[in-house]
Amino acid sequence: MEILDLFPRSIFKDHLPEQLFNQLLSISADVLAYPGASPDASVKLAGQLSQQRELSGGHPAIQQLCSTHVLPACDRWIAHVMGRQPPHGRGPWVPGRYQLQMVDLWLNCQRAGDYNPTHTHGGSFSGVIFLKVPPQIDGQCFDGQLCFHGPEDWHLQSFRTGMAHYVLPVPGEFYVFPAWQPHSVAPFRGDGERWSIAFNVLAVPLQASKPAQSTGVSTQQRIGGVSPRSSQSTPRNVSLSSGRTMPRGF
Repeated sequence: MEILDLFPRSIFKDHLPEQLFNQLLSISADVLAYPGASPDASVKLAGQLSQQRELSGGHPAIQQLCSTHVLPACDRWIAHVMGRQPPHGRGPWVPGRYQLQMVDLWLNCQRAGDYNPTHTHGGSFSGVIFLKVPPQIDGQCFDGQLCFHGPEDWHLQSFRTGMAHYVLPVPGEFYVFPAWQPHSVAPFRGDGERWSIAFNVLAVPLQASKPAQSTGVSTQQRIGGVSPRSSQSTPRNVSLSSGRTMPRGF
């Protein structure tokens, strides 16, 4: 006899080296201390949080984060998932036939009562890096935890217990998942702030090589793996709120 757990959803998990983690923590503290110096990211996001600020790709620590951790994690996810498919079923998702582009990177500051409703992102991959967590977020309840949602509603009476998976935020740990994966963040009670960095990555199949054409337009520039925004092709997060009112969770 055996039981098959079908249709898994793959989530990549890793942790940052201490030096890079401390640099990101310092950058985040500066951004939150002088919020006017960084663009407000909340206008395109679903979160009902105290602050959400875009992060620049020009800082060396941000460049290192993207090039040595975020993009390689997406590569690992693709290799893991496609490795379970027969060769003829992998499409362009094999090494050398696609490229990864950073699209968005932003800082989240959550305080008591703030929350992120169930939502998905644009692009191919999304992820979160935990930087700072109040001590009362300890896994004894749902407060402040990241939740990955399954394809159906969680319902104990009909044994749909695998339809929600909660993740306790631990500073230095990060997760990468498909952009279509529904997720949310529960509010928490008490003092302190919960800091995290979120991001979007686009996976693009490479086109067959063509003769170069003189168009007068240079190839797209990148800084540390972060591509400049395009008003036509940049995917956006799915925002579930049309206004920016701040209803409280408690």
